[in-house]
Amino acid sequence: MGTYEIYQVDSFTRSPFFGNPAGVVPLADGLTEDQMQRIARELNNSETAFALSSSSPEYDVEVRFFTPTTEVPLCGHATIAAHYVRAIRGEATLGRVVQKTKAGLLPVDIVREDGDFSIVMTQGAPEVSPPLDRRTTGRIANALGLEADGIREDCPVAIASAGHSKVMVGIKSNRQLHGIRPNLAALSAISAEVGCNGYYVFTLNPGENVLVHGRMFAPAIGIPEDPVTGNANGPLGAYLVHYGVCRALESGGELLFSIVQGEAVGRAGGMRVRVKTERGDPVLVQIVGQAVVAFKTEIEL
Repeated sequence: MGTYEIYQVDSFTRSPFFGNPAGVVPLADGLTEDQMQRIARELNNSETAFALSSSSPEYDVEVRFFTPTTEVPLCGHATIAAHYVRAIRGEATLGRVVQKTKAGLLPVDIVREDGDFSIVMTQGAPEVSPPLDRRTTGRIANALGLEADGIREDCPVAIASAGHSKVMVGIKSNRQLHGIRPNLAALSAISAEVGCNGYYVFTLNPGENVLVHGRMFAPAIGIPEDPVTGNANGPLGAYLVHYGVCRALESGGELLFSIVQGEAVGRAGGMRVRVKTERGDPVLVQIVGQAVVAFKTEIEL
């Protein structure tokens, strides 16, 4: 038997019980894949991160991510949580570390802000699909309970990825956003057809301190609604650049904006998104997030 420490961390906030909760096992060496999956199911967060020792000079730590039902290649809020825990435990220092994930080798920067640690996550290579066809777009709108004219004309429904893909759905008002009551079974069925397990529904609020308000649904992988999603907002930045939606906000080859998510489920949190561009295309996506430990415990296996 072995004893493992487990942390419950709220990411994208400094206030416990807000933001997005993630489980973190900071020293997971010795756990089998089945044990990791069972721990993730027991904790029942949208994702739990397991930090494993490096076996190569190419990276500093391996991190694996599990939902309650399956392993996923990458998770934004669980990355923030995992490296925040490693920082407060002294297992990582200020500066850059490289994490090995199922989405590849990705750099993470640990920085000091306001007397605490913040985590800068560089995500995978940005990719944005052509717009989904009109029939599929209509089915998605219907599954979300949206009227067809509720979708922004300048925001084609399309799939965007920076290591983990989401369907981007831009709508016109925050009132409409917070009134969504999705048909989760219908969204799951569409996910299987389009090859993408999450739907990020967002509004744009230019001129305000927070540009984006959003909600993310991923019932196909056991997440009815995720409070605050790094792997939705990073791809959103790439999407906005790709389709020229926020061209006026770009400065010096970079788009930088803030988001708020989780308001509809009482767990509001936020992050900053940075997209570097070249000739109008997104080439690098980063998110900057804070975190706080809600509690920690031990488990014997």
